Amino acid sequence: MRFMMVFKASDASEAGQPPTEEGLTAMGLVMAEMAEKGVLLAGDGLLPSSHGFRLQLDEGKRRVVDGPFAETKELIAGFCLIEVASREEAMEWGWRCIAADARAAGDPESSGLLEIRPVATADFFGDNYTPEAQDRNEHTFQKAAENLQNSST
Repeated sequence: MRFMMVFKASDASEAGQPPTEEGLTAMGLVMAEMAEKGVLLAGDGLLPSSHGFRLQLDEGKRRVVDGPFAETKELIAGFCLIEVASREEAMEWGWRCIAADARAAGDPESSGLLEIRPVATADFFGDNYTPEAQDRNEHTFQKAAENLQNSST
């Protein structure tokens, strides 16, 4: 089972305040362990929304909205894509990540929020997900993996 772990933004992350050295180390150790155990598929932190933009299509009209965006609780500060055997295992890794994220914010006793959602599988789409679409998707994601590998060299 694959799960997307979505780290929610905070006032500090949106202000561009970098994580503490202790926090970066703590999160780095959890991510390294996930990678060693074959759980981590992808993950990264994101810059504040002031560096981003949103695309909006409204009745055929295109609109670009530059950040920053007002609702911090709606924003994402980072993500991990993991593959684990169960929902319970995803929760275990999630609790470890949220603890490391709190240390990254400089307050290990702080509260935090981590959204974890299952990634849709072919079964979710039923008959609409034809064998041709499945083959195309597999090829697309193989190419994306190659691109990711090439971008880190």
